[in-house]
Amino acid sequence: MYYVVETGKSFDQASADLESAVVRNGFGVLHIHDLGTTLRSKGIEFDEQCRVFEVCNPGQAAKVLSADMRLNMALPCRISVYTEKGATYIGMIEPAQMLASLSDNAVLAVVAKEVEGKTMQMIDEAKAN
Repeated sequence: MYYVVETGKSFDQASADLESAVVRNGFGVLHIHDLGTTLRSKGIEFDEQCRVFEVCNPGQAAKVLSADMRLNMALPCRISVYTEKGATYIGMIEPAQMLASLSDNAVLAVVAKEVEGKTMQMIDEAKAN
């Protein structure tokens, strides 16, 4: 259900490379949530780093919403860059499995597989570049 890769890159470099990979693959970054910074700004002790990228391909999102408007709650896709015990990771919850748990619509299954392939490619590119 999770697709997570470890990278030898720093947290900041992996974040920058993910953002570039998203754009190269025809998606856009709608927002970046910096959870580590947010938690620390609230006075919470948190040693790790974590950025959650909300990414979207408008054409694919429109297909999902046209098939089942309730799925707006599952959009956009989220890819995270985070640290854990000194290592940097890039990962996501696999879209196909997540949408399958929310709907049995065959059209959505195809769209989710397409999006999953692209988002995995983004993660792999960010890991390698």
